[in-house]
Amino acid sequence: MTARLNPYTAAPETMNAFMALSNAVAESGLEKPLLELVKIRASQINGCANCLNMHTYEARQAGETEQRIALLSAWEDAPAAIFTPRERAALDWTDHLTQIATQRAPAHVYEALGAQFSKEEQVKLTMAITVINGWNRIAIGFDMFVASYGWK
Repeated sequence: MTARLNPYTAAPETMNAFMALSNAVAESGLEKPLLELVKIRASQINGCANCLNMHTYEARQAGETEQRIALLSAWEDAPAAIFTPRERAALDWTDHLTQIATQRAPAHVYEALGAQFSKEEQVKLTMAITVINGWNRIAIGFDMFVASYGWK
Protein backbone atom coordinates (compact mmCIF):
# COMPACT_ATOMS: atom_id res chain seq x y z
CA MET A 1 0.00 0.00 0.00
CA THR A 2 1.30 3.41 -0.95
CA ALA A 3 0.08 6.32 1.12
CA ARG A 4 -2.03 8.86 -0.74
CA LEU A 5 -0.06 11.66 0.91
CA ASN A 6 2.08 12.36 3.92
CA PRO A 7 0.00 14.54 6.25
CA TYR A 8 3.12 15.60 8.17
CA THR A 9 4.61 17.22 5.07
CA ALA A 10 1.27 18.44 3.66
CA ALA A 11 0.18 20.22 6.87
CA PRO A 12 3.01 20.10 9.41
CA GLU A 13 1.61 22.67 11.86
CA THR A 14 -1.73 20.91 12.07
CA MET A 15 -0.17 17.48 12.41
CA ASN A 16 2.29 18.72 15.04
CA ALA A 17 -0.63 20.12 17.05
CA PHE A 18 -2.48 16.82 16.77
CA MET A 19 0.67 14.94 17.77
CA ALA A 20 1.04 17.22 20.80
CA LEU A 21 -2.53 16.37 21.86
CA SER A 22 -1.82 12.68 21.29
CA ASN A 23 1.31 12.91 23.46
CA ALA A 24 -0.56 14.79 26.19
CA VAL A 25 -3.18 12.04 26.30
CA ALA A 26 -0.46 9.36 26.43
CA GLU A 27 1.13 11.17 29.38
CA SER A 28 -2.16 11.93 31.14
CA GLY A 29 -1.63 9.44 33.94
CA LEU A 30 -4.08 6.82 32.71
CA GLU A 31 -2.61 3.33 32.73
CA LYS A 32 -0.71 2.54 29.52
CA PRO A 33 -2.20 -0.98 29.17
CA LEU A 34 -5.70 0.50 29.52
CA LEU A 35 -4.96 3.14 26.90
CA GLU A 36 -3.67 0.48 24.50
CA LEU A 37 -6.83 -1.62 24.98
CA VAL A 38 -8.92 1.46 24.18
CA LYS A 39 -6.82 2.22 21.08
CA ILE A 40 -7.10 -1.37 19.85
CA ARG A 41 -10.86 -1.49 20.47
CA ALA A 42 -11.58 1.76 18.63
CA SER A 43 -9.31 0.65 15.79
CA GLN A 44 -11.16 -2.68 15.56
CA ILE A 45 -14.48 -0.88 15.26
CA ASN A 46 -13.09 1.52 12.65
CA GLY A 47 -11.17 -1.17 10.75
CA CYS A 48 -7.84 0.64 10.91
CA ALA A 49 -5.09 -1.83 9.99
CA ASN A 50 -2.31 0.65 10.68
CA CYS A 51 -3.49 1.42 14.20
CA LEU A 52 -4.26 -2.22 14.97
CA ASN A 53 -0.76 -3.15 13.87
CA MET A 54 0.78 -0.39 16.00
CA HIS A 55 -1.30 -0.75 19.14
CA THR A 56 -1.34 -4.54 19.40
CA TYR A 57 2.46 -4.30 19.29
CA GLU A 58 2.48 -1.47 21.85
CA ALA A 59 0.07 -3.42 24.09
CA ARG A 60 2.40 -6.42 24.07
CA GLN A 61 5.31 -4.12 24.91
CA ALA A 62 3.24 -2.83 27.87
CA GLY A 63 2.76 -6.41 29.12
CA GLU A 64 -0.63 -7.18 27.61
CA THR A 65 -1.34 -10.87 27.02
CA GLU A 66 -2.22 -12.53 23.71
CA GLN A 67 -5.42 -13.85 25.29
CA ARG A 68 -6.71 -10.43 26.28
CA ILE A 69 -5.76 -8.91 22.92
CA ALA A 70 -7.52 -11.77 21.10
CA LEU A 71 -10.66 -11.44 23.24
CA LEU A 72 -10.88 -7.68 22.94
CA SER A 73 -13.17 -7.82 19.90
CA ALA A 74 -15.64 -9.79 22.04
CA TRP A 75 -14.90 -8.17 25.39
CA GLU A 76 -18.57 -8.07 26.42
CA ASP A 77 -18.85 -11.85 26.11
CA ALA A 78 -15.46 -12.65 27.65
CA PRO A 79 -15.52 -14.08 31.19
CA ALA A 80 -15.61 -11.40 33.89
CA ALA A 81 -12.13 -12.38 35.06
CA ILE A 82 -10.56 -11.42 31.71
CA PHE A 83 -11.24 -7.67 31.91
CA THR A 84 -11.55 -5.70 35.13
CA PRO A 85 -14.64 -3.59 35.86
CA ARG A 86 -12.52 -0.48 35.14
CA GLU A 87 -11.44 -1.88 31.77
CA ARG A 88 -15.02 -2.91 30.93
CA ALA A 89 -16.29 0.59 31.71
CA ALA A 90 -13.56 2.08 29.49
CA LEU A 91 -14.27 -0.36 26.66
CA ASP A 92 -18.02 0.29 26.81
CA TRP A 93 -17.37 4.06 26.72
CA THR A 94 -14.99 3.48 23.78
CA ASP A 95 -17.57 1.45 21.89
CA HIS A 96 -20.27 4.06 22.37
CA LEU A 97 -18.16 7.13 21.58
CA THR A 98 -16.54 5.46 18.57
CA GLN A 99 -20.00 4.63 17.21
CA ILE A 100 -21.59 7.83 18.52
CA ALA A 101 -23.93 8.27 15.52
CA THR A 102 -25.73 5.00 16.26
CA GLN A 103 -24.81 4.18 19.86
CA ARG A 104 -24.94 7.62 21.52
CA ALA A 105 -23.66 7.84 25.13
CA PRO A 106 -26.47 6.41 27.25
CA ALA A 107 -26.84 7.15 30.96
CA HIS A 108 -26.15 3.58 32.06
CA VAL A 109 -22.81 3.54 30.21
CA TYR A 110 -21.86 6.90 31.70
CA GLU A 111 -22.87 5.76 35.19
CA ALA A 112 -20.66 2.67 34.86
CA LEU A 113 -17.84 4.93 33.72
CA GLY A 114 -18.36 7.21 36.72
CA ALA A 115 -18.18 4.26 39.09
CA GLN A 116 -14.65 3.46 37.85
CA PHE A 117 -13.16 6.79 36.78
CA SER A 118 -12.89 10.18 38.47
CA LYS A 119 -14.27 13.16 36.57
CA GLU A 120 -10.74 14.11 35.53
CA GLU A 121 -10.06 10.56 34.33
CA GLN A 122 -13.34 10.59 32.39
CA VAL A 123 -12.14 13.62 30.45
CA LYS A 124 -8.71 12.06 29.87
CA LEU A 125 -10.26 8.79 28.67
CA THR A 126 -12.69 10.65 26.41
CA MET A 127 -9.77 12.56 24.91
CA ALA A 128 -7.89 9.28 24.38
CA ILE A 129 -10.89 7.89 22.50
CA THR A 130 -11.18 11.10 20.49
CA VAL A 131 -7.49 10.99 19.56
CA ILE A 132 -7.43 7.35 18.44
CA ASN A 133 -10.56 7.90 16.36
CA GLY A 134 -8.75 10.84 14.74
CA TRP A 135 -5.66 8.74 14.02
CA ASN A 136 -7.88 6.01 12.56
CA ARG A 137 -9.42 8.50 10.16
CA ILE A 138 -6.04 9.93 9.16
CA ALA A 139 -4.52 6.48 8.55
CA ILE A 140 -7.55 5.13 6.68
CA GLY A 141 -8.20 8.30 4.70
CA PHE A 142 -4.62 8.60 3.47
CA ASP A 143 -3.91 4.84 3.10
CA MET A 144 -1.15 5.00 5.68
CA PHE A 145 0.46 1.80 6.97
CA VAL A 146 3.71 1.60 8.90
CA ALA A 147 4.84 -2.02 8.96
CA SER A 148 7.83 -1.63 11.27
CA TYR A 149 6.30 -2.29 14.69
CA GLY A 150 8.49 -5.22 15.63
CA TRP A 151 6.75 -7.83 13.53
CA LYS A 152 8.87 -10.50 11.94
